[in-house]
Amino acid sequence: MPLPIRHLTAILFAALAHTTTHAAEAQIAVAANFAEPIKAIAAVLEKTTGHTLKVSTGASGAFYTQIKNGAPFDVFLSADNERPEMLEKDGLTQPGTRFTYATGQLVLWSVKAGRVDAKGEVLKAADLGKVAYANPKTAPYGAAAVQVIGRLGLGAALAPKLVQGESIGQTFGFVKTGNADVGFVAMSQVLVGGRMKEGSMWVVPPALHDPIRQDAVVLKRGENNEAAQALIKLLQSPNIKELIRSYGYGV
Repeated sequence: MPLPIRHLTAILFAALAHTTTHAAEAQIAVAANFAEPIKAIAAVLEKTTGHTLKVSTGASGAFYTQIKNGAPFDVFLSADNERPEMLEKDGLTQPGTRFTYATGQLVLWSVKAGRVDAKGEVLKAADLGKVAYANPKTAPYGAAAVQVIGRLGLGAALAPKLVQGESIGQTFGFVKTGNADVGFVAMSQVLVGGRMKEGSMWVVPPALHDPIRQDAVVLKRGENNEAAQALIKLLQSPNIKELIRSYGYGV
């Protein structure tokens, strides 16, 4: 079970006990599904080391293209393992730094309480409105959603109702604002302190899609950046793993 937020706060600020003499800043490209956890992690990093992060969030596929074209990022936290691996093969990363920092959990969510049942039967309801999902070409959670729809045999039935976001962040926005009835989003987007903020959700069984293995890697630009190196170390610490779990991820 996720830890209460008060316990997490105490754990996080005990994560490291030292500070650095010369604080550095790292530019981080972060998959949109991890937008909330990285805020907490950045706060811990600054509190314990003095280092700061300049965070950009968006679709992993878009970040991959930007990095290939020379975007000035030091670390990439992707929503999949494929793009960090491709960057590694392209010689654009610091060797030996790629690792899985989280395993994502897909959910079907509605901002309305009681709208989504515990088995996802709402997807077959006659009164179902728009169904949001992220662009499967750039967002791994979108690719997982397409797999779920296909494996449930609902491709033809849902086709007229689908609305696509360019990232999982935009997809969440469609549902949050009521522009979509339900949507396939990341569990991390609907939890606060291990509890659902609002609405209703179906936790999609992992068997319905390929694992969403999210890899982090230090890019060439971050090889000598102390903040980048400290972030990677922090992400692998037991206390931060507990934080990541509280957002509904596997570690």
